Amino acid sequence: MKFLRKLQSIFIHAMPLLLFVQFCFLMPTHAAIPMGRNGENVPDLQTQNLLRSIQLVDKSVFTYFSGDEMTMARFYNPDTKEHSTERGSVWMYTASIEAVNAVLTSLKLQKENGNTILYDQHYNRYVDLLKKLFNNADYYLGTFTLTSFTQEKEWAVYAVDRVREKGKANVGGILNVYDDQMWLVRELLDAYHLTNDQIFLEKAEYLTAYVLDGWDSTLDDKNKEHGGIPWGPGYVTKHACSNGPMVSPLVWLHEIYKHKSDQIEHRYVDKKDKKSRRSKMVNKGDYYLSFAQKVYDWQKRYLLNNQGVYTDMMGDCSPDCTIAYETVHGTRYRANTFLKTAVGPSFSYNSGTMISGAADLYRVTKSKKYREDGQSLSHASFPYFAKLGKQIPAYYTYESSGFNNWFNGILLRGFFNIYTYDKKAGSYMESFQKNLDYGYDHFLKDGFLPTDLLTGWDPDKNKNNLEGMFMFTYAAQYAILSQYEFDKSK
Repeated sequence: MKFLRKLQSIFIHAMPLLLFVQFCFLMPTHAAIPMGRNGENVPDLQTQNLLRSIQLVDKSVFTYFSGDEMTMARFYNPDTKEHSTERGSVWMYTASIEAVNAVLTSLKLQKENGNTILYDQHYNRYVDLLKKLFNNADYYLGTFTLTSFTQEKEWAVYAVDRVREKGKANVGGILNVYDDQMWLVRELLDAYHLTNDQIFLEKAEYLTAYVLDGWDSTLDDKNKEHGGIPWGPGYVTKHACSNGPMVSPLVWLHEIYKHKSDQIEHRYVDKKDKKSRRSKMVNKGDYYLSFAQKVYDWQKRYLLNNQGVYTDMMGDCSPDCTIAYETVHGTRYRANTFLKTAVGPSFSYNSGTMISGAADLYRVTKSKKYREDGQSLSHASFPYFAKLGKQIPAYYTYESSGFNNWFNGILLRGFFNIYTYDKKAGSYMESFQKNLDYGYDHFLKDGFLPTDLLTGWDPDKNKNNLEGMFMFTYAAQYAILSQYEFDKSK
């Protein structure tokens, strides 16, 4: 077994060279291949980005996952060759699915652009990998009964932590959060569009129903919904990360159903007595778009700050942060908790999701307020989160402490989504390209990129524990940049 693992390791390490050689020798003669400094054939930037993305995904899957059950180690140290005993959370696990979807999208663009080689080599195996990852996500799945703002219902959702048996995770209280479900919804819908497999759509809609069940539909003094989705069913505070990520998937669901007559149940609070819970059947396409706009409007109203980016959450609970309940006509429901103030730092992903949401809402509504919102937020976010020359002259530094590497990848996605309506976002994306390439050219070690792309690895080899989700986010970023190069060339 050790010998086989060694052979696999050698193959993975050689993957970038093998892909490059294969690409150059099998490229159709009519396809233009740029010439390198010494006259050698080199792939164009669109293809190079995709090749690097594939390399990073393959290396990361091989390194961080073990067994047919795809158990994910959270950390790996390329210096000590040690894996952490701590397993990746469902959010970290979903980062691998995000990267695979991004590669698949880029492979399809390659094919549409007349280059079928990489598509033919990798598309089917990546679809197989995608399905395997989703199937084994069920080790995070569990069932519980939730009393929400409009009903009591049993749900099967994804826990923060992985367990040893599928479907047996503890998801009660604070052990599941809404944003984890949202990231999965996004990837399920991407998978549906890439494969046309109906099961992905069904799962996405089920989790969407769960997330929207968390919407605070209680009414204020003006007979308006308080709105907002708490961080999770066990929390009171309402976070940017448990609202903004849902806007785009709701728009995508609207697009799937906008010309269909499918119905869905809408649960709400009666505006006459402000207490009774009601439900009615409504058109799915309209329902999803309406909710996308409601979630977007809530976040913009409460969390957009005077620096033009998004604050972390609505907090400062009154009277306290204990979940409150009320009984109406003999039935218990969750009640509103007053949140006084927007608090916490501004993270790049919270602005990134809203840039994407604004771009998607503009695409389907053509309301110029969304385009203007997306442009303004994009132009405010770049100078706020990117600091020119902080580490290296002519390079922009993005915060890399904590989970910021992954957060920044969501900001890049926002820039990519708004690029169609604002070409200035292209220069913002190119700062990511420079940083990734700098890290790749200077610090690539055994197929791994460091946490800080501009300063590299720590001299103390014991401190180079690398988050698996960061490797996957680098891969996703390279794939998005490949897509950007395609769009730029049109």
